[in-house]
Amino acid sequence: MPHVTRVKGFADLFPPDSAVFAAMEDAARAVFSRFGFEEVRTPLLEFTELFTRSIGVETDVVRKEMYSFADSRGRSLSLRPEATSGVVRAYIDAGLNDGVGRLFTLGPMFRHERPQLGRMRQFHQINCECLGTDSPMADVEMILMLLAFLREIGLSGLKLKINSMGCAECRPQFRNALSEFLTKVDAGDICPDCARRAETNPLRVLDCKVPGCRVLTAEAPVITDMQCPACKDHFAEARAILEARSVDFELDHRLVRGLDYYCRTTFEVESVTIGAQSAVAGGGRYDGLVKSLGGPDVPGVGFACGMERLALLVQKPSPSVPDFFIVGTDVEAQKAAFNLAQYLRTATLRGVVSFSTGGMKSLMRQADKSGAKWCLIIGPEELAASAVTVKDMLVGRQITVPQNDIFSILLQPGIRQ
Repeated sequence: MPHVTRVKGFADLFPPDSAVFAAMEDAARAVFSRFGFEEVRTPLLEFTELFTRSIGVETDVVRKEMYSFADSRGRSLSLRPEATSGVVRAYIDAGLNDGVGRLFTLGPMFRHERPQLGRMRQFHQINCECLGTDSPMADVEMILMLLAFLREIGLSGLKLKINSMGCAECRPQFRNALSEFLTKVDAGDICPDCARRAETNPLRVLDCKVPGCRVLTAEAPVITDMQCPACKDHFAEARAILEARSVDFELDHRLVRGLDYYCRTTFEVESVTIGAQSAVAGGGRYDGLVKSLGGPDVPGVGFACGMERLALLVQKPSPSVPDFFIVGTDVEAQKAAFNLAQYLRTATLRGVVSFSTGGMKSLMRQADKSGAKWCLIIGPEELAASAVTVKDMLVGRQITVPQNDIFSILLQPGIRQ
């Protein structure tokens, strides 16, 4: 009978890939804590209504990509396709709207789309949300924190793009102008997705990566030309702060983001080394989202990093090897080896104990395969003398020492000298 295979688009992570993900998570916690952010963990499963209300019914995510199903009571549930909606829902449920909330979360998200390089159906994100302030300084601090995190994991040569999407007051004027422009474009000349978006969500046409669509929309209206004075001032101040901090950025009028809740400042960090899907992180302001989900009228700004994309750029660490591999050549010696292994681990040494007995040749093959620096051997003679034979796996030299002296060898490797 054939074995059950993994689901397409869902990956198993073994070392060194799992070590890369763990290192990114550690770096995120270290950097974000310096900015006063605290970790929150939200469920993988939410009511579907949370995402239809926050992301937007006409977005590709809601229309085509969510894993949704009915529970035993007929309620529609969905695996989370992104993290911000769930964090905001948790923020409202917990009544945390007193002051500025600085929260981050990390973990798996789910979207049913075609798997490709750096994008899986189960993918992992690192998300940060700053709730309770509409200051442009908060926008810039999120960008600075994102760039600090990317530097912490060893990335360089990245491009920051920014734009402003306006607000509920001024964006309808732009949407109308864009819709009018798109009526003059022959639907047969643009891709099927853009033909649909032109009717349902025209801003997303600007974000299309199909070359022909980009050519046909090159003369489209520019969103920053139609913004209200408040949005213009907000974006101007954000740019001025970035310039004062000597942060290089590119104005990109096509940067509209894919989710309906974004407004005003939007930003994206790209890499030129991983092909067409070059964005590794992005975010922006979402001042109306909390209110739209039934909470207070609290502004917010945040970002998300795709960990699979980042993993393509991060240098993989050297394989982790144990400090020791310990063997017992018979049943009684194996018991002593087992106890010694637990003792050595209390001193933060890392090691493996063999659970098999047998010929020395077979045991040495196990030790060599483990990659351990030292092989510790306990046989009948060592057991009788409360001793252990220590073999340096690098140079092949070995000595027998009292068990009480084992630390002097493992922590100060004298037999290599």
